[in-house]
Amino acid sequence: MTTALRPLGLGELLDRSFFLYRKHFLLFVAIVALPHLILLAFQLLGVGLGMQAQGAFSARYWLWLLPTFILQWIVTATAQGATVIAVSRVHLDREATIAGAFAGVARRIPMLAFIMIITGVGIFLGFILLLLPGILLALILALVIPIAVLENTGLVNSIARSWVLTQGSWLRILVIYILYFFLLFTLIWLWEFPMFWAAGIFTRNHAPGTMPLWSQIVFPVCSFLSLSLVTPLITIALSLTYYDQRIRKEGFDLQHMMSMLDPAPGGTATALPG
Repeated sequence: MTTALRPLGLGELLDRSFFLYRKHFLLFVAIVALPHLILLAFQLLGVGLGMQAQGAFSARYWLWLLPTFILQWIVTATAQGATVIAVSRVHLDREATIAGAFAGVARRIPMLAFIMIITGVGIFLGFILLLLPGILLALILALVIPIAVLENTGLVNSIARSWVLTQGSWLRILVIYILYFFLLFTLIWLWEFPMFWAAGIFTRNHAPGTMPLWSQIVFPVCSFLSLSLVTPLITIALSLTYYDQRIRKEGFDLQHMMSMLDPAPGGTATALPG
């Protein structure tokens, strides 16, 4: 049994997350990057067709924005779901591959995208109404995707399970979110902010009201790189939090140990999530 299957403090959980990210860097970055390459290609196609140049008040712009929005949710669901599969297999000392991670989540992608849209809208409305309800909803729903992937549950059951499992762990989850956004915005500041500055100068001096073509290409590429590098970390950390909460509340470490020692009928060990 892996030595990580024990209750972890916040420092240990973050250390374990960074350790898995460094040790399996190419695996996790590739899992996130491959679906986002599809989104990037679609965005660049829009640039080539001049959709960005149509302006926010153009019907063509909004017609293009809708499929972009849908594709973005599908891509995000695919990347996060496959990452959860990979984290689970690595964490439980099983072989993890890029193909295996995508295969493990392929049939769940529509449901995961649906769950992400509904929970995302709920969190967004919480922030719109008041800041605190949005933060609380984000903490309560933090484990919805790991639960939906590893326990094969739908929207309602995933939310109910996340409510139960996140109890007593809100502070740790909040720290994970803060760390994620700090790393993400650090990358954005390092290579996207200078681009915004240069694009702003170009727009002001040459073509007021429009963005230069080079910026329409560079910004999606920079966003793709930022997401590919940083997103695996938060998914790893939340997946480990899922297992840690199950160990604390449900004795998952003992369940896993018994599944390895007590083969099911037919001579194979009883399967557990992941």
